[in-house]
Amino acid sequence: MRERIRRQRRHALELLTVCAVGLVPWTVLLAFTLPSGYTVRQWRVTWVGFDILLLVAMAATAVLGWRRNRAVVVAAVSTGALLVCDAWFDVSLALGTPDVWWSVALAVFVELPLAAFLIRKVLSMMALARWPSPR
Repeated sequence: MRERIRRQRRHALELLTVCAVGLVPWTVLLAFTLPSGYTVRQWRVTWVGFDILLLVAMAATAVLGWRRNRAVVVAAVSTGALLVCDAWFDVSLALGTPDVWWSVALAVFVELPLAAFLIRKVLSMMALARWPSPR
């Protein structure tokens, strides 16, 4: 049983390592080949869809937290990651427009602090738990 768990862990880590290494040339390729400007056709669908995803993640975090369910850890980390992505896209897509200051203010005073709060809470919850040794 332990050997199977160890093997599964090793395979998961190997997959993540290959993906991380493969992402390097892909990112470099995109940096050189993507246009600096692009006309978007489904702007509203994209942003409303993203905000619905963020809303679902936030609501799941709240519900799981109220229920004291351990899955709140996954929901909170997901919500934090989505908030960081939201801040990044809001600011980077508003660069060069008058809306950039509004985007920066939301990122600095709302999205990033909430993301940091959620991730800090998860880390403190993990520190309180007894985690078995991977060996």
